[in-house]
Amino acid sequence: MNRRLRTGAVRLSHLDGKAIAVIVLCCALWGLQQVAVKAILPSTPPLFQGGVRSLGAMLLVWGWSRARHIPLFGRDGTLVAGLGAGTLFAAEFACIYLGLPHTNASRLVVFLYLAPFVVAIGLPYFVPSERLNRLQTVGLVCAFGALAFAFQEGLTLPTASQILGDSLAILAAVMWGLTTLLVRATRLAYATPEKTLFYQLSVSAFLLCTTSLVTGERWSIALPALAWLSLLFQTVVVAFASYLGWFWLLRHYSATKVSAFSFLTPMFGLVFGALILHEVLSLRLIIALVFVAAGIFLVNRPPAAVVKGVHT
Repeated sequence: MNRRLRTGAVRLSHLDGKAIAVIVLCCALWGLQQVAVKAILPSTPPLFQGGVRSLGAMLLVWGWSRARHIPLFGRDGTLVAGLGAGTLFAAEFACIYLGLPHTNASRLVVFLYLAPFVVAIGLPYFVPSERLNRLQTVGLVCAFGALAFAFQEGLTLPTASQILGDSLAILAAVMWGLTTLLVRATRLAYATPEKTLFYQLSVSAFLLCTTSLVTGERWSIALPALAWLSLLFQTVVVAFASYLGWFWLLRHYSATKVSAFSFLTPMFGLVFGALILHEVLSLRLIIALVFVAAGIFLVNRPPAAVVKGVHT
């Protein structure tokens, strides 16, 4: 059953082809982002990267909204929730950027993608219709189990540094999940994707840049070409374009089912790591990809009534 929002838009209970295409593209971009961030850490401090990314993307969202006459500053009761979402967003990416120097990307991304479980467990308390049934829960567990299997070969006994990196990744996952819950459980659910994203980018730009300065990170515009290319990709393609697409998805489709697809991101990260960093793709990864696909199918499997042609 589809649900009509206060704005007149319809939230679809199942993902259609357009939604799946947008989700897969977002996941591919986010998988590539991990490689882009890690590649320039030696020349570009982590919090500085995050702050520049958020600041640049914030200006792009402002320009986009102004050109399309989308209001960003009207009083609609979203201010408190928006500031909260921005703070969670900043905390999430601070943990990611600070965690990457302490652990490898494959370890970090495994723990980061605990986020869909936070959403799946927490959202039914706010939106009862989002509750997963038994088969969908099996699909979600299947997908995460496939991820653990894929990365198991890299999960050696952790050093103290790796424990810190892993802990930051888990904390980032919780922040990500809480952000999704806040967006869906408050008046932000009825705000435009542009306004929701503007809240997150503006607050995180201020917090990340301030924290970077306070902690003494080196700010410089004399960066290598690779660093500028990475920052441009992170800002324009990921933080601006892909996040607009993501919030559009959360506004029009089931948040639990959309989040389930995020399990594809670390898989794309492995593929891009192999293509760009020349890492070896193992049979373990191929097997895991099959099980991730199976998990996604189960999570998004239409109810029997719809399959039989009975529309409610």
